[in-house]
Amino acid sequence: MKRKLLIEKRDNRIRTYFIEDGDIVEIHSASASPSEADRHRLGDIYIGKVSNIVPNIGAAFIEIEKGVNCYYDMKDVKSAIFTHKSGNKQLCIGDELVVQISREAIKTKAPTVTGNLSFTGRYAVLTHGNTRIGVSSKIPKSLREEYKRELAGLQNDDFGLIVRTNAKDAPFEDVLEEINALKDEYYSLVRTAETRVCFSCLKSAPPSYIADLKNVYMDGMEAIIIGDHDLYTRIHMFFQAELPEKLDLLELYDNPSFPLDKLYSTQTALDKALMERAWLKTGGYLIIQPTEALTVIDVNSGKNTSKSDSEDGAMKVNLEAAREAARQIRLRNLSGIIIVDFINLKRDENTQRLLHEFRYYLSKDPIQTTLVDMTTLGLVEVTRKKVRRPLYEEERLK
Repeated sequence: MKRKLLIEKRDNRIRTYFIEDGDIVEIHSASASPSEADRHRLGDIYIGKVSNIVPNIGAAFIEIEKGVNCYYDMKDVKSAIFTHKSGNKQLCIGDELVVQISREAIKTKAPTVTGNLSFTGRYAVLTHGNTRIGVSSKIPKSLREEYKRELAGLQNDDFGLIVRTNAKDAPFEDVLEEINALKDEYYSLVRTAETRVCFSCLKSAPPSYIADLKNVYMDGMEAIIIGDHDLYTRIHMFFQAELPEKLDLLELYDNPSFPLDKLYSTQTALDKALMERAWLKTGGYLIIQPTEALTVIDVNSGKNTSKSDSEDGAMKVNLEAAREAARQIRLRNLSGIIIVDFINLKRDENTQRLLHEFRYYLSKDPIQTTLVDMTTLGLVEVTRKKVRRPLYEEERLK
């Protein structure tokens, strides 16, 4: 697969466009000058204070600064790193502990924090709270087993490791060197926490466009094209420090008479990704409506006029809709519960084929996405891991 990244600065936004085989498949957007509401980023680590405990939902609320209360799952308390203890119970109001933002604030929901810290590198993730050693399922089985054997000696009671897909083509020595650096960072942070006061920020996550570069698959990457000189300088510095072997991928595009958004039609792609309606080649269309609790995708036959066989016509629209729905979910970064209402099918074998195809398209998403089932009313349930704000939320933070 041929990949490119476009990074542009426009309208006081920094937008990253992921291109695979010529198509824009993801759009990430962040403020070029983050506001107060945008300052608590995914991955930030704080010393927080327990402000409330709600036993009936198995949760607590932890302040990471005055007035900023975050949701905390009580299951995480087993691996908590306390800097101050107020009582003898597992968790007490007034306790101070190290937490990491695991989900950014979305709409009216406060950020979610966890005591299970993670330190992410290019090839591996160090996980406090989960001590197993795992390897990405996207790495070939023989190499997965080899990694597990080679890393077995690192098994311990403090942290675990996950080898990322990016390690597939990396020398083992490079992966091990990074793991040792992550270990040093982890132990250094734990020691530092013991000497810091409540609400201290122990680690600030990098800007989202830098995080995108750390997380993107470099397999098949042809170019990282940057349409702003200052951004290019910052990204060049990051590559010099973290990915010097990939420096040749960086390209500064500086042509004011024909800017990047004109060359790659990025504004058109963005506008379409923010529309409620997404058209299908068959003449049908999707209506995509995010709500507070879930996202609904409704499949409509629209201009499709196939009358020779209504079942075959419906199946044709549904198969294209399955492919497009999976594409739109990733493009718009929709997450949580997603309900898809396909056109009703009469034959069970067609329904099973549709679910099989939809599951296949969803599996291509780098973020964990699961087709749960079809309800008795014919609605298809999908869940996608919530990590960062959906595109429409990011674009509203202007």
